[in-house]
Amino acid sequence: MCLNGWGGKLHQHLLPYLSNAAPDILCLQEVIHSPASEKDWLTYRDGDHVLAQRANLFRDVSHALPDHQAVFCPAAQGVLWDGDQSIPSQWGLATFVHRALPIIGQVQGFVHKDYSPVGYGDHPRSRSAHGVRVYDYAADRSVSVTHVHGLRDLDGKMDTPERADQAQRLLELSRQVSAPGDLSVICGDFNVEPASETLAILADAGFTELVTGRGFDSTRNAQYKKPGKFADYMLIDSEAAVRGFDVIHDPEVSDHCPLVLEL
Repeated sequence: MCLNGWGGKLHQHLLPYLSNAAPDILCLQEVIHSPASEKDWLTYRDGDHVLAQRANLFRDVSHALPDHQAVFCPAAQGVLWDGDQSIPSQWGLATFVHRALPIIGQVQGFVHKDYSPVGYGDHPRSRSAHGVRVYDYAADRSVSVTHVHGLRDLDGKMDTPERADQAQRLLELSRQVSAPGDLSVICGDFNVEPASETLAILADAGFTELVTGRGFDSTRNAQYKKPGKFADYMLIDSEAAVRGFDVIHDPEVSDHCPLVLEL
């Protein structure tokens, strides 16, 4: 499963959903980790952009998936707000792998800029990616899964040199965590349109995109009020290995839809 968690805004729906679904591998973007605070909620402020954030979403999801190994990958540490008090808070992505799947390789790196230790930074901000390589005993094969939260550009989701470079770096990280003969998956909230250069770069590398490729017309739900209905993608380098793929519109657990791949 791949999902942008929207900072846990709908955590009352998100956590039961994840607990019940219990995917073997969960790739979760937009994850908050605020170890200096015990608060349930803090506030993100960026000019006119004000958003409630689940202060310790990483902890919340870890508790909802007690049988999973959890890895948090921060891209930056800035501040969230408890009223007028600033709270240091890390922002990034997380990967949760069921303990039945041995993790036999990992890679973590940046696809844009580097770790920002003091402040979230100017847009487009630092972006990281994380990949795991697991052994699937049922299928007698190794599988690598690499995910990313792609650049958000204030001007939109058009192609940019930074996004092209991001795609190349993401592809390189996927290759680093994979070995010849592995089944490889790349997924995430790419923040691009279906006809983007990003997806073309991954297609040229042998990856098949499953969202539009299987006829889904949106990865957003009614929580998302802006134009544009695509942001999230799931790609695989051997479509023959796909047993099932779905974009989940119900229940709504974020303003993004979970992408669920069965191998």
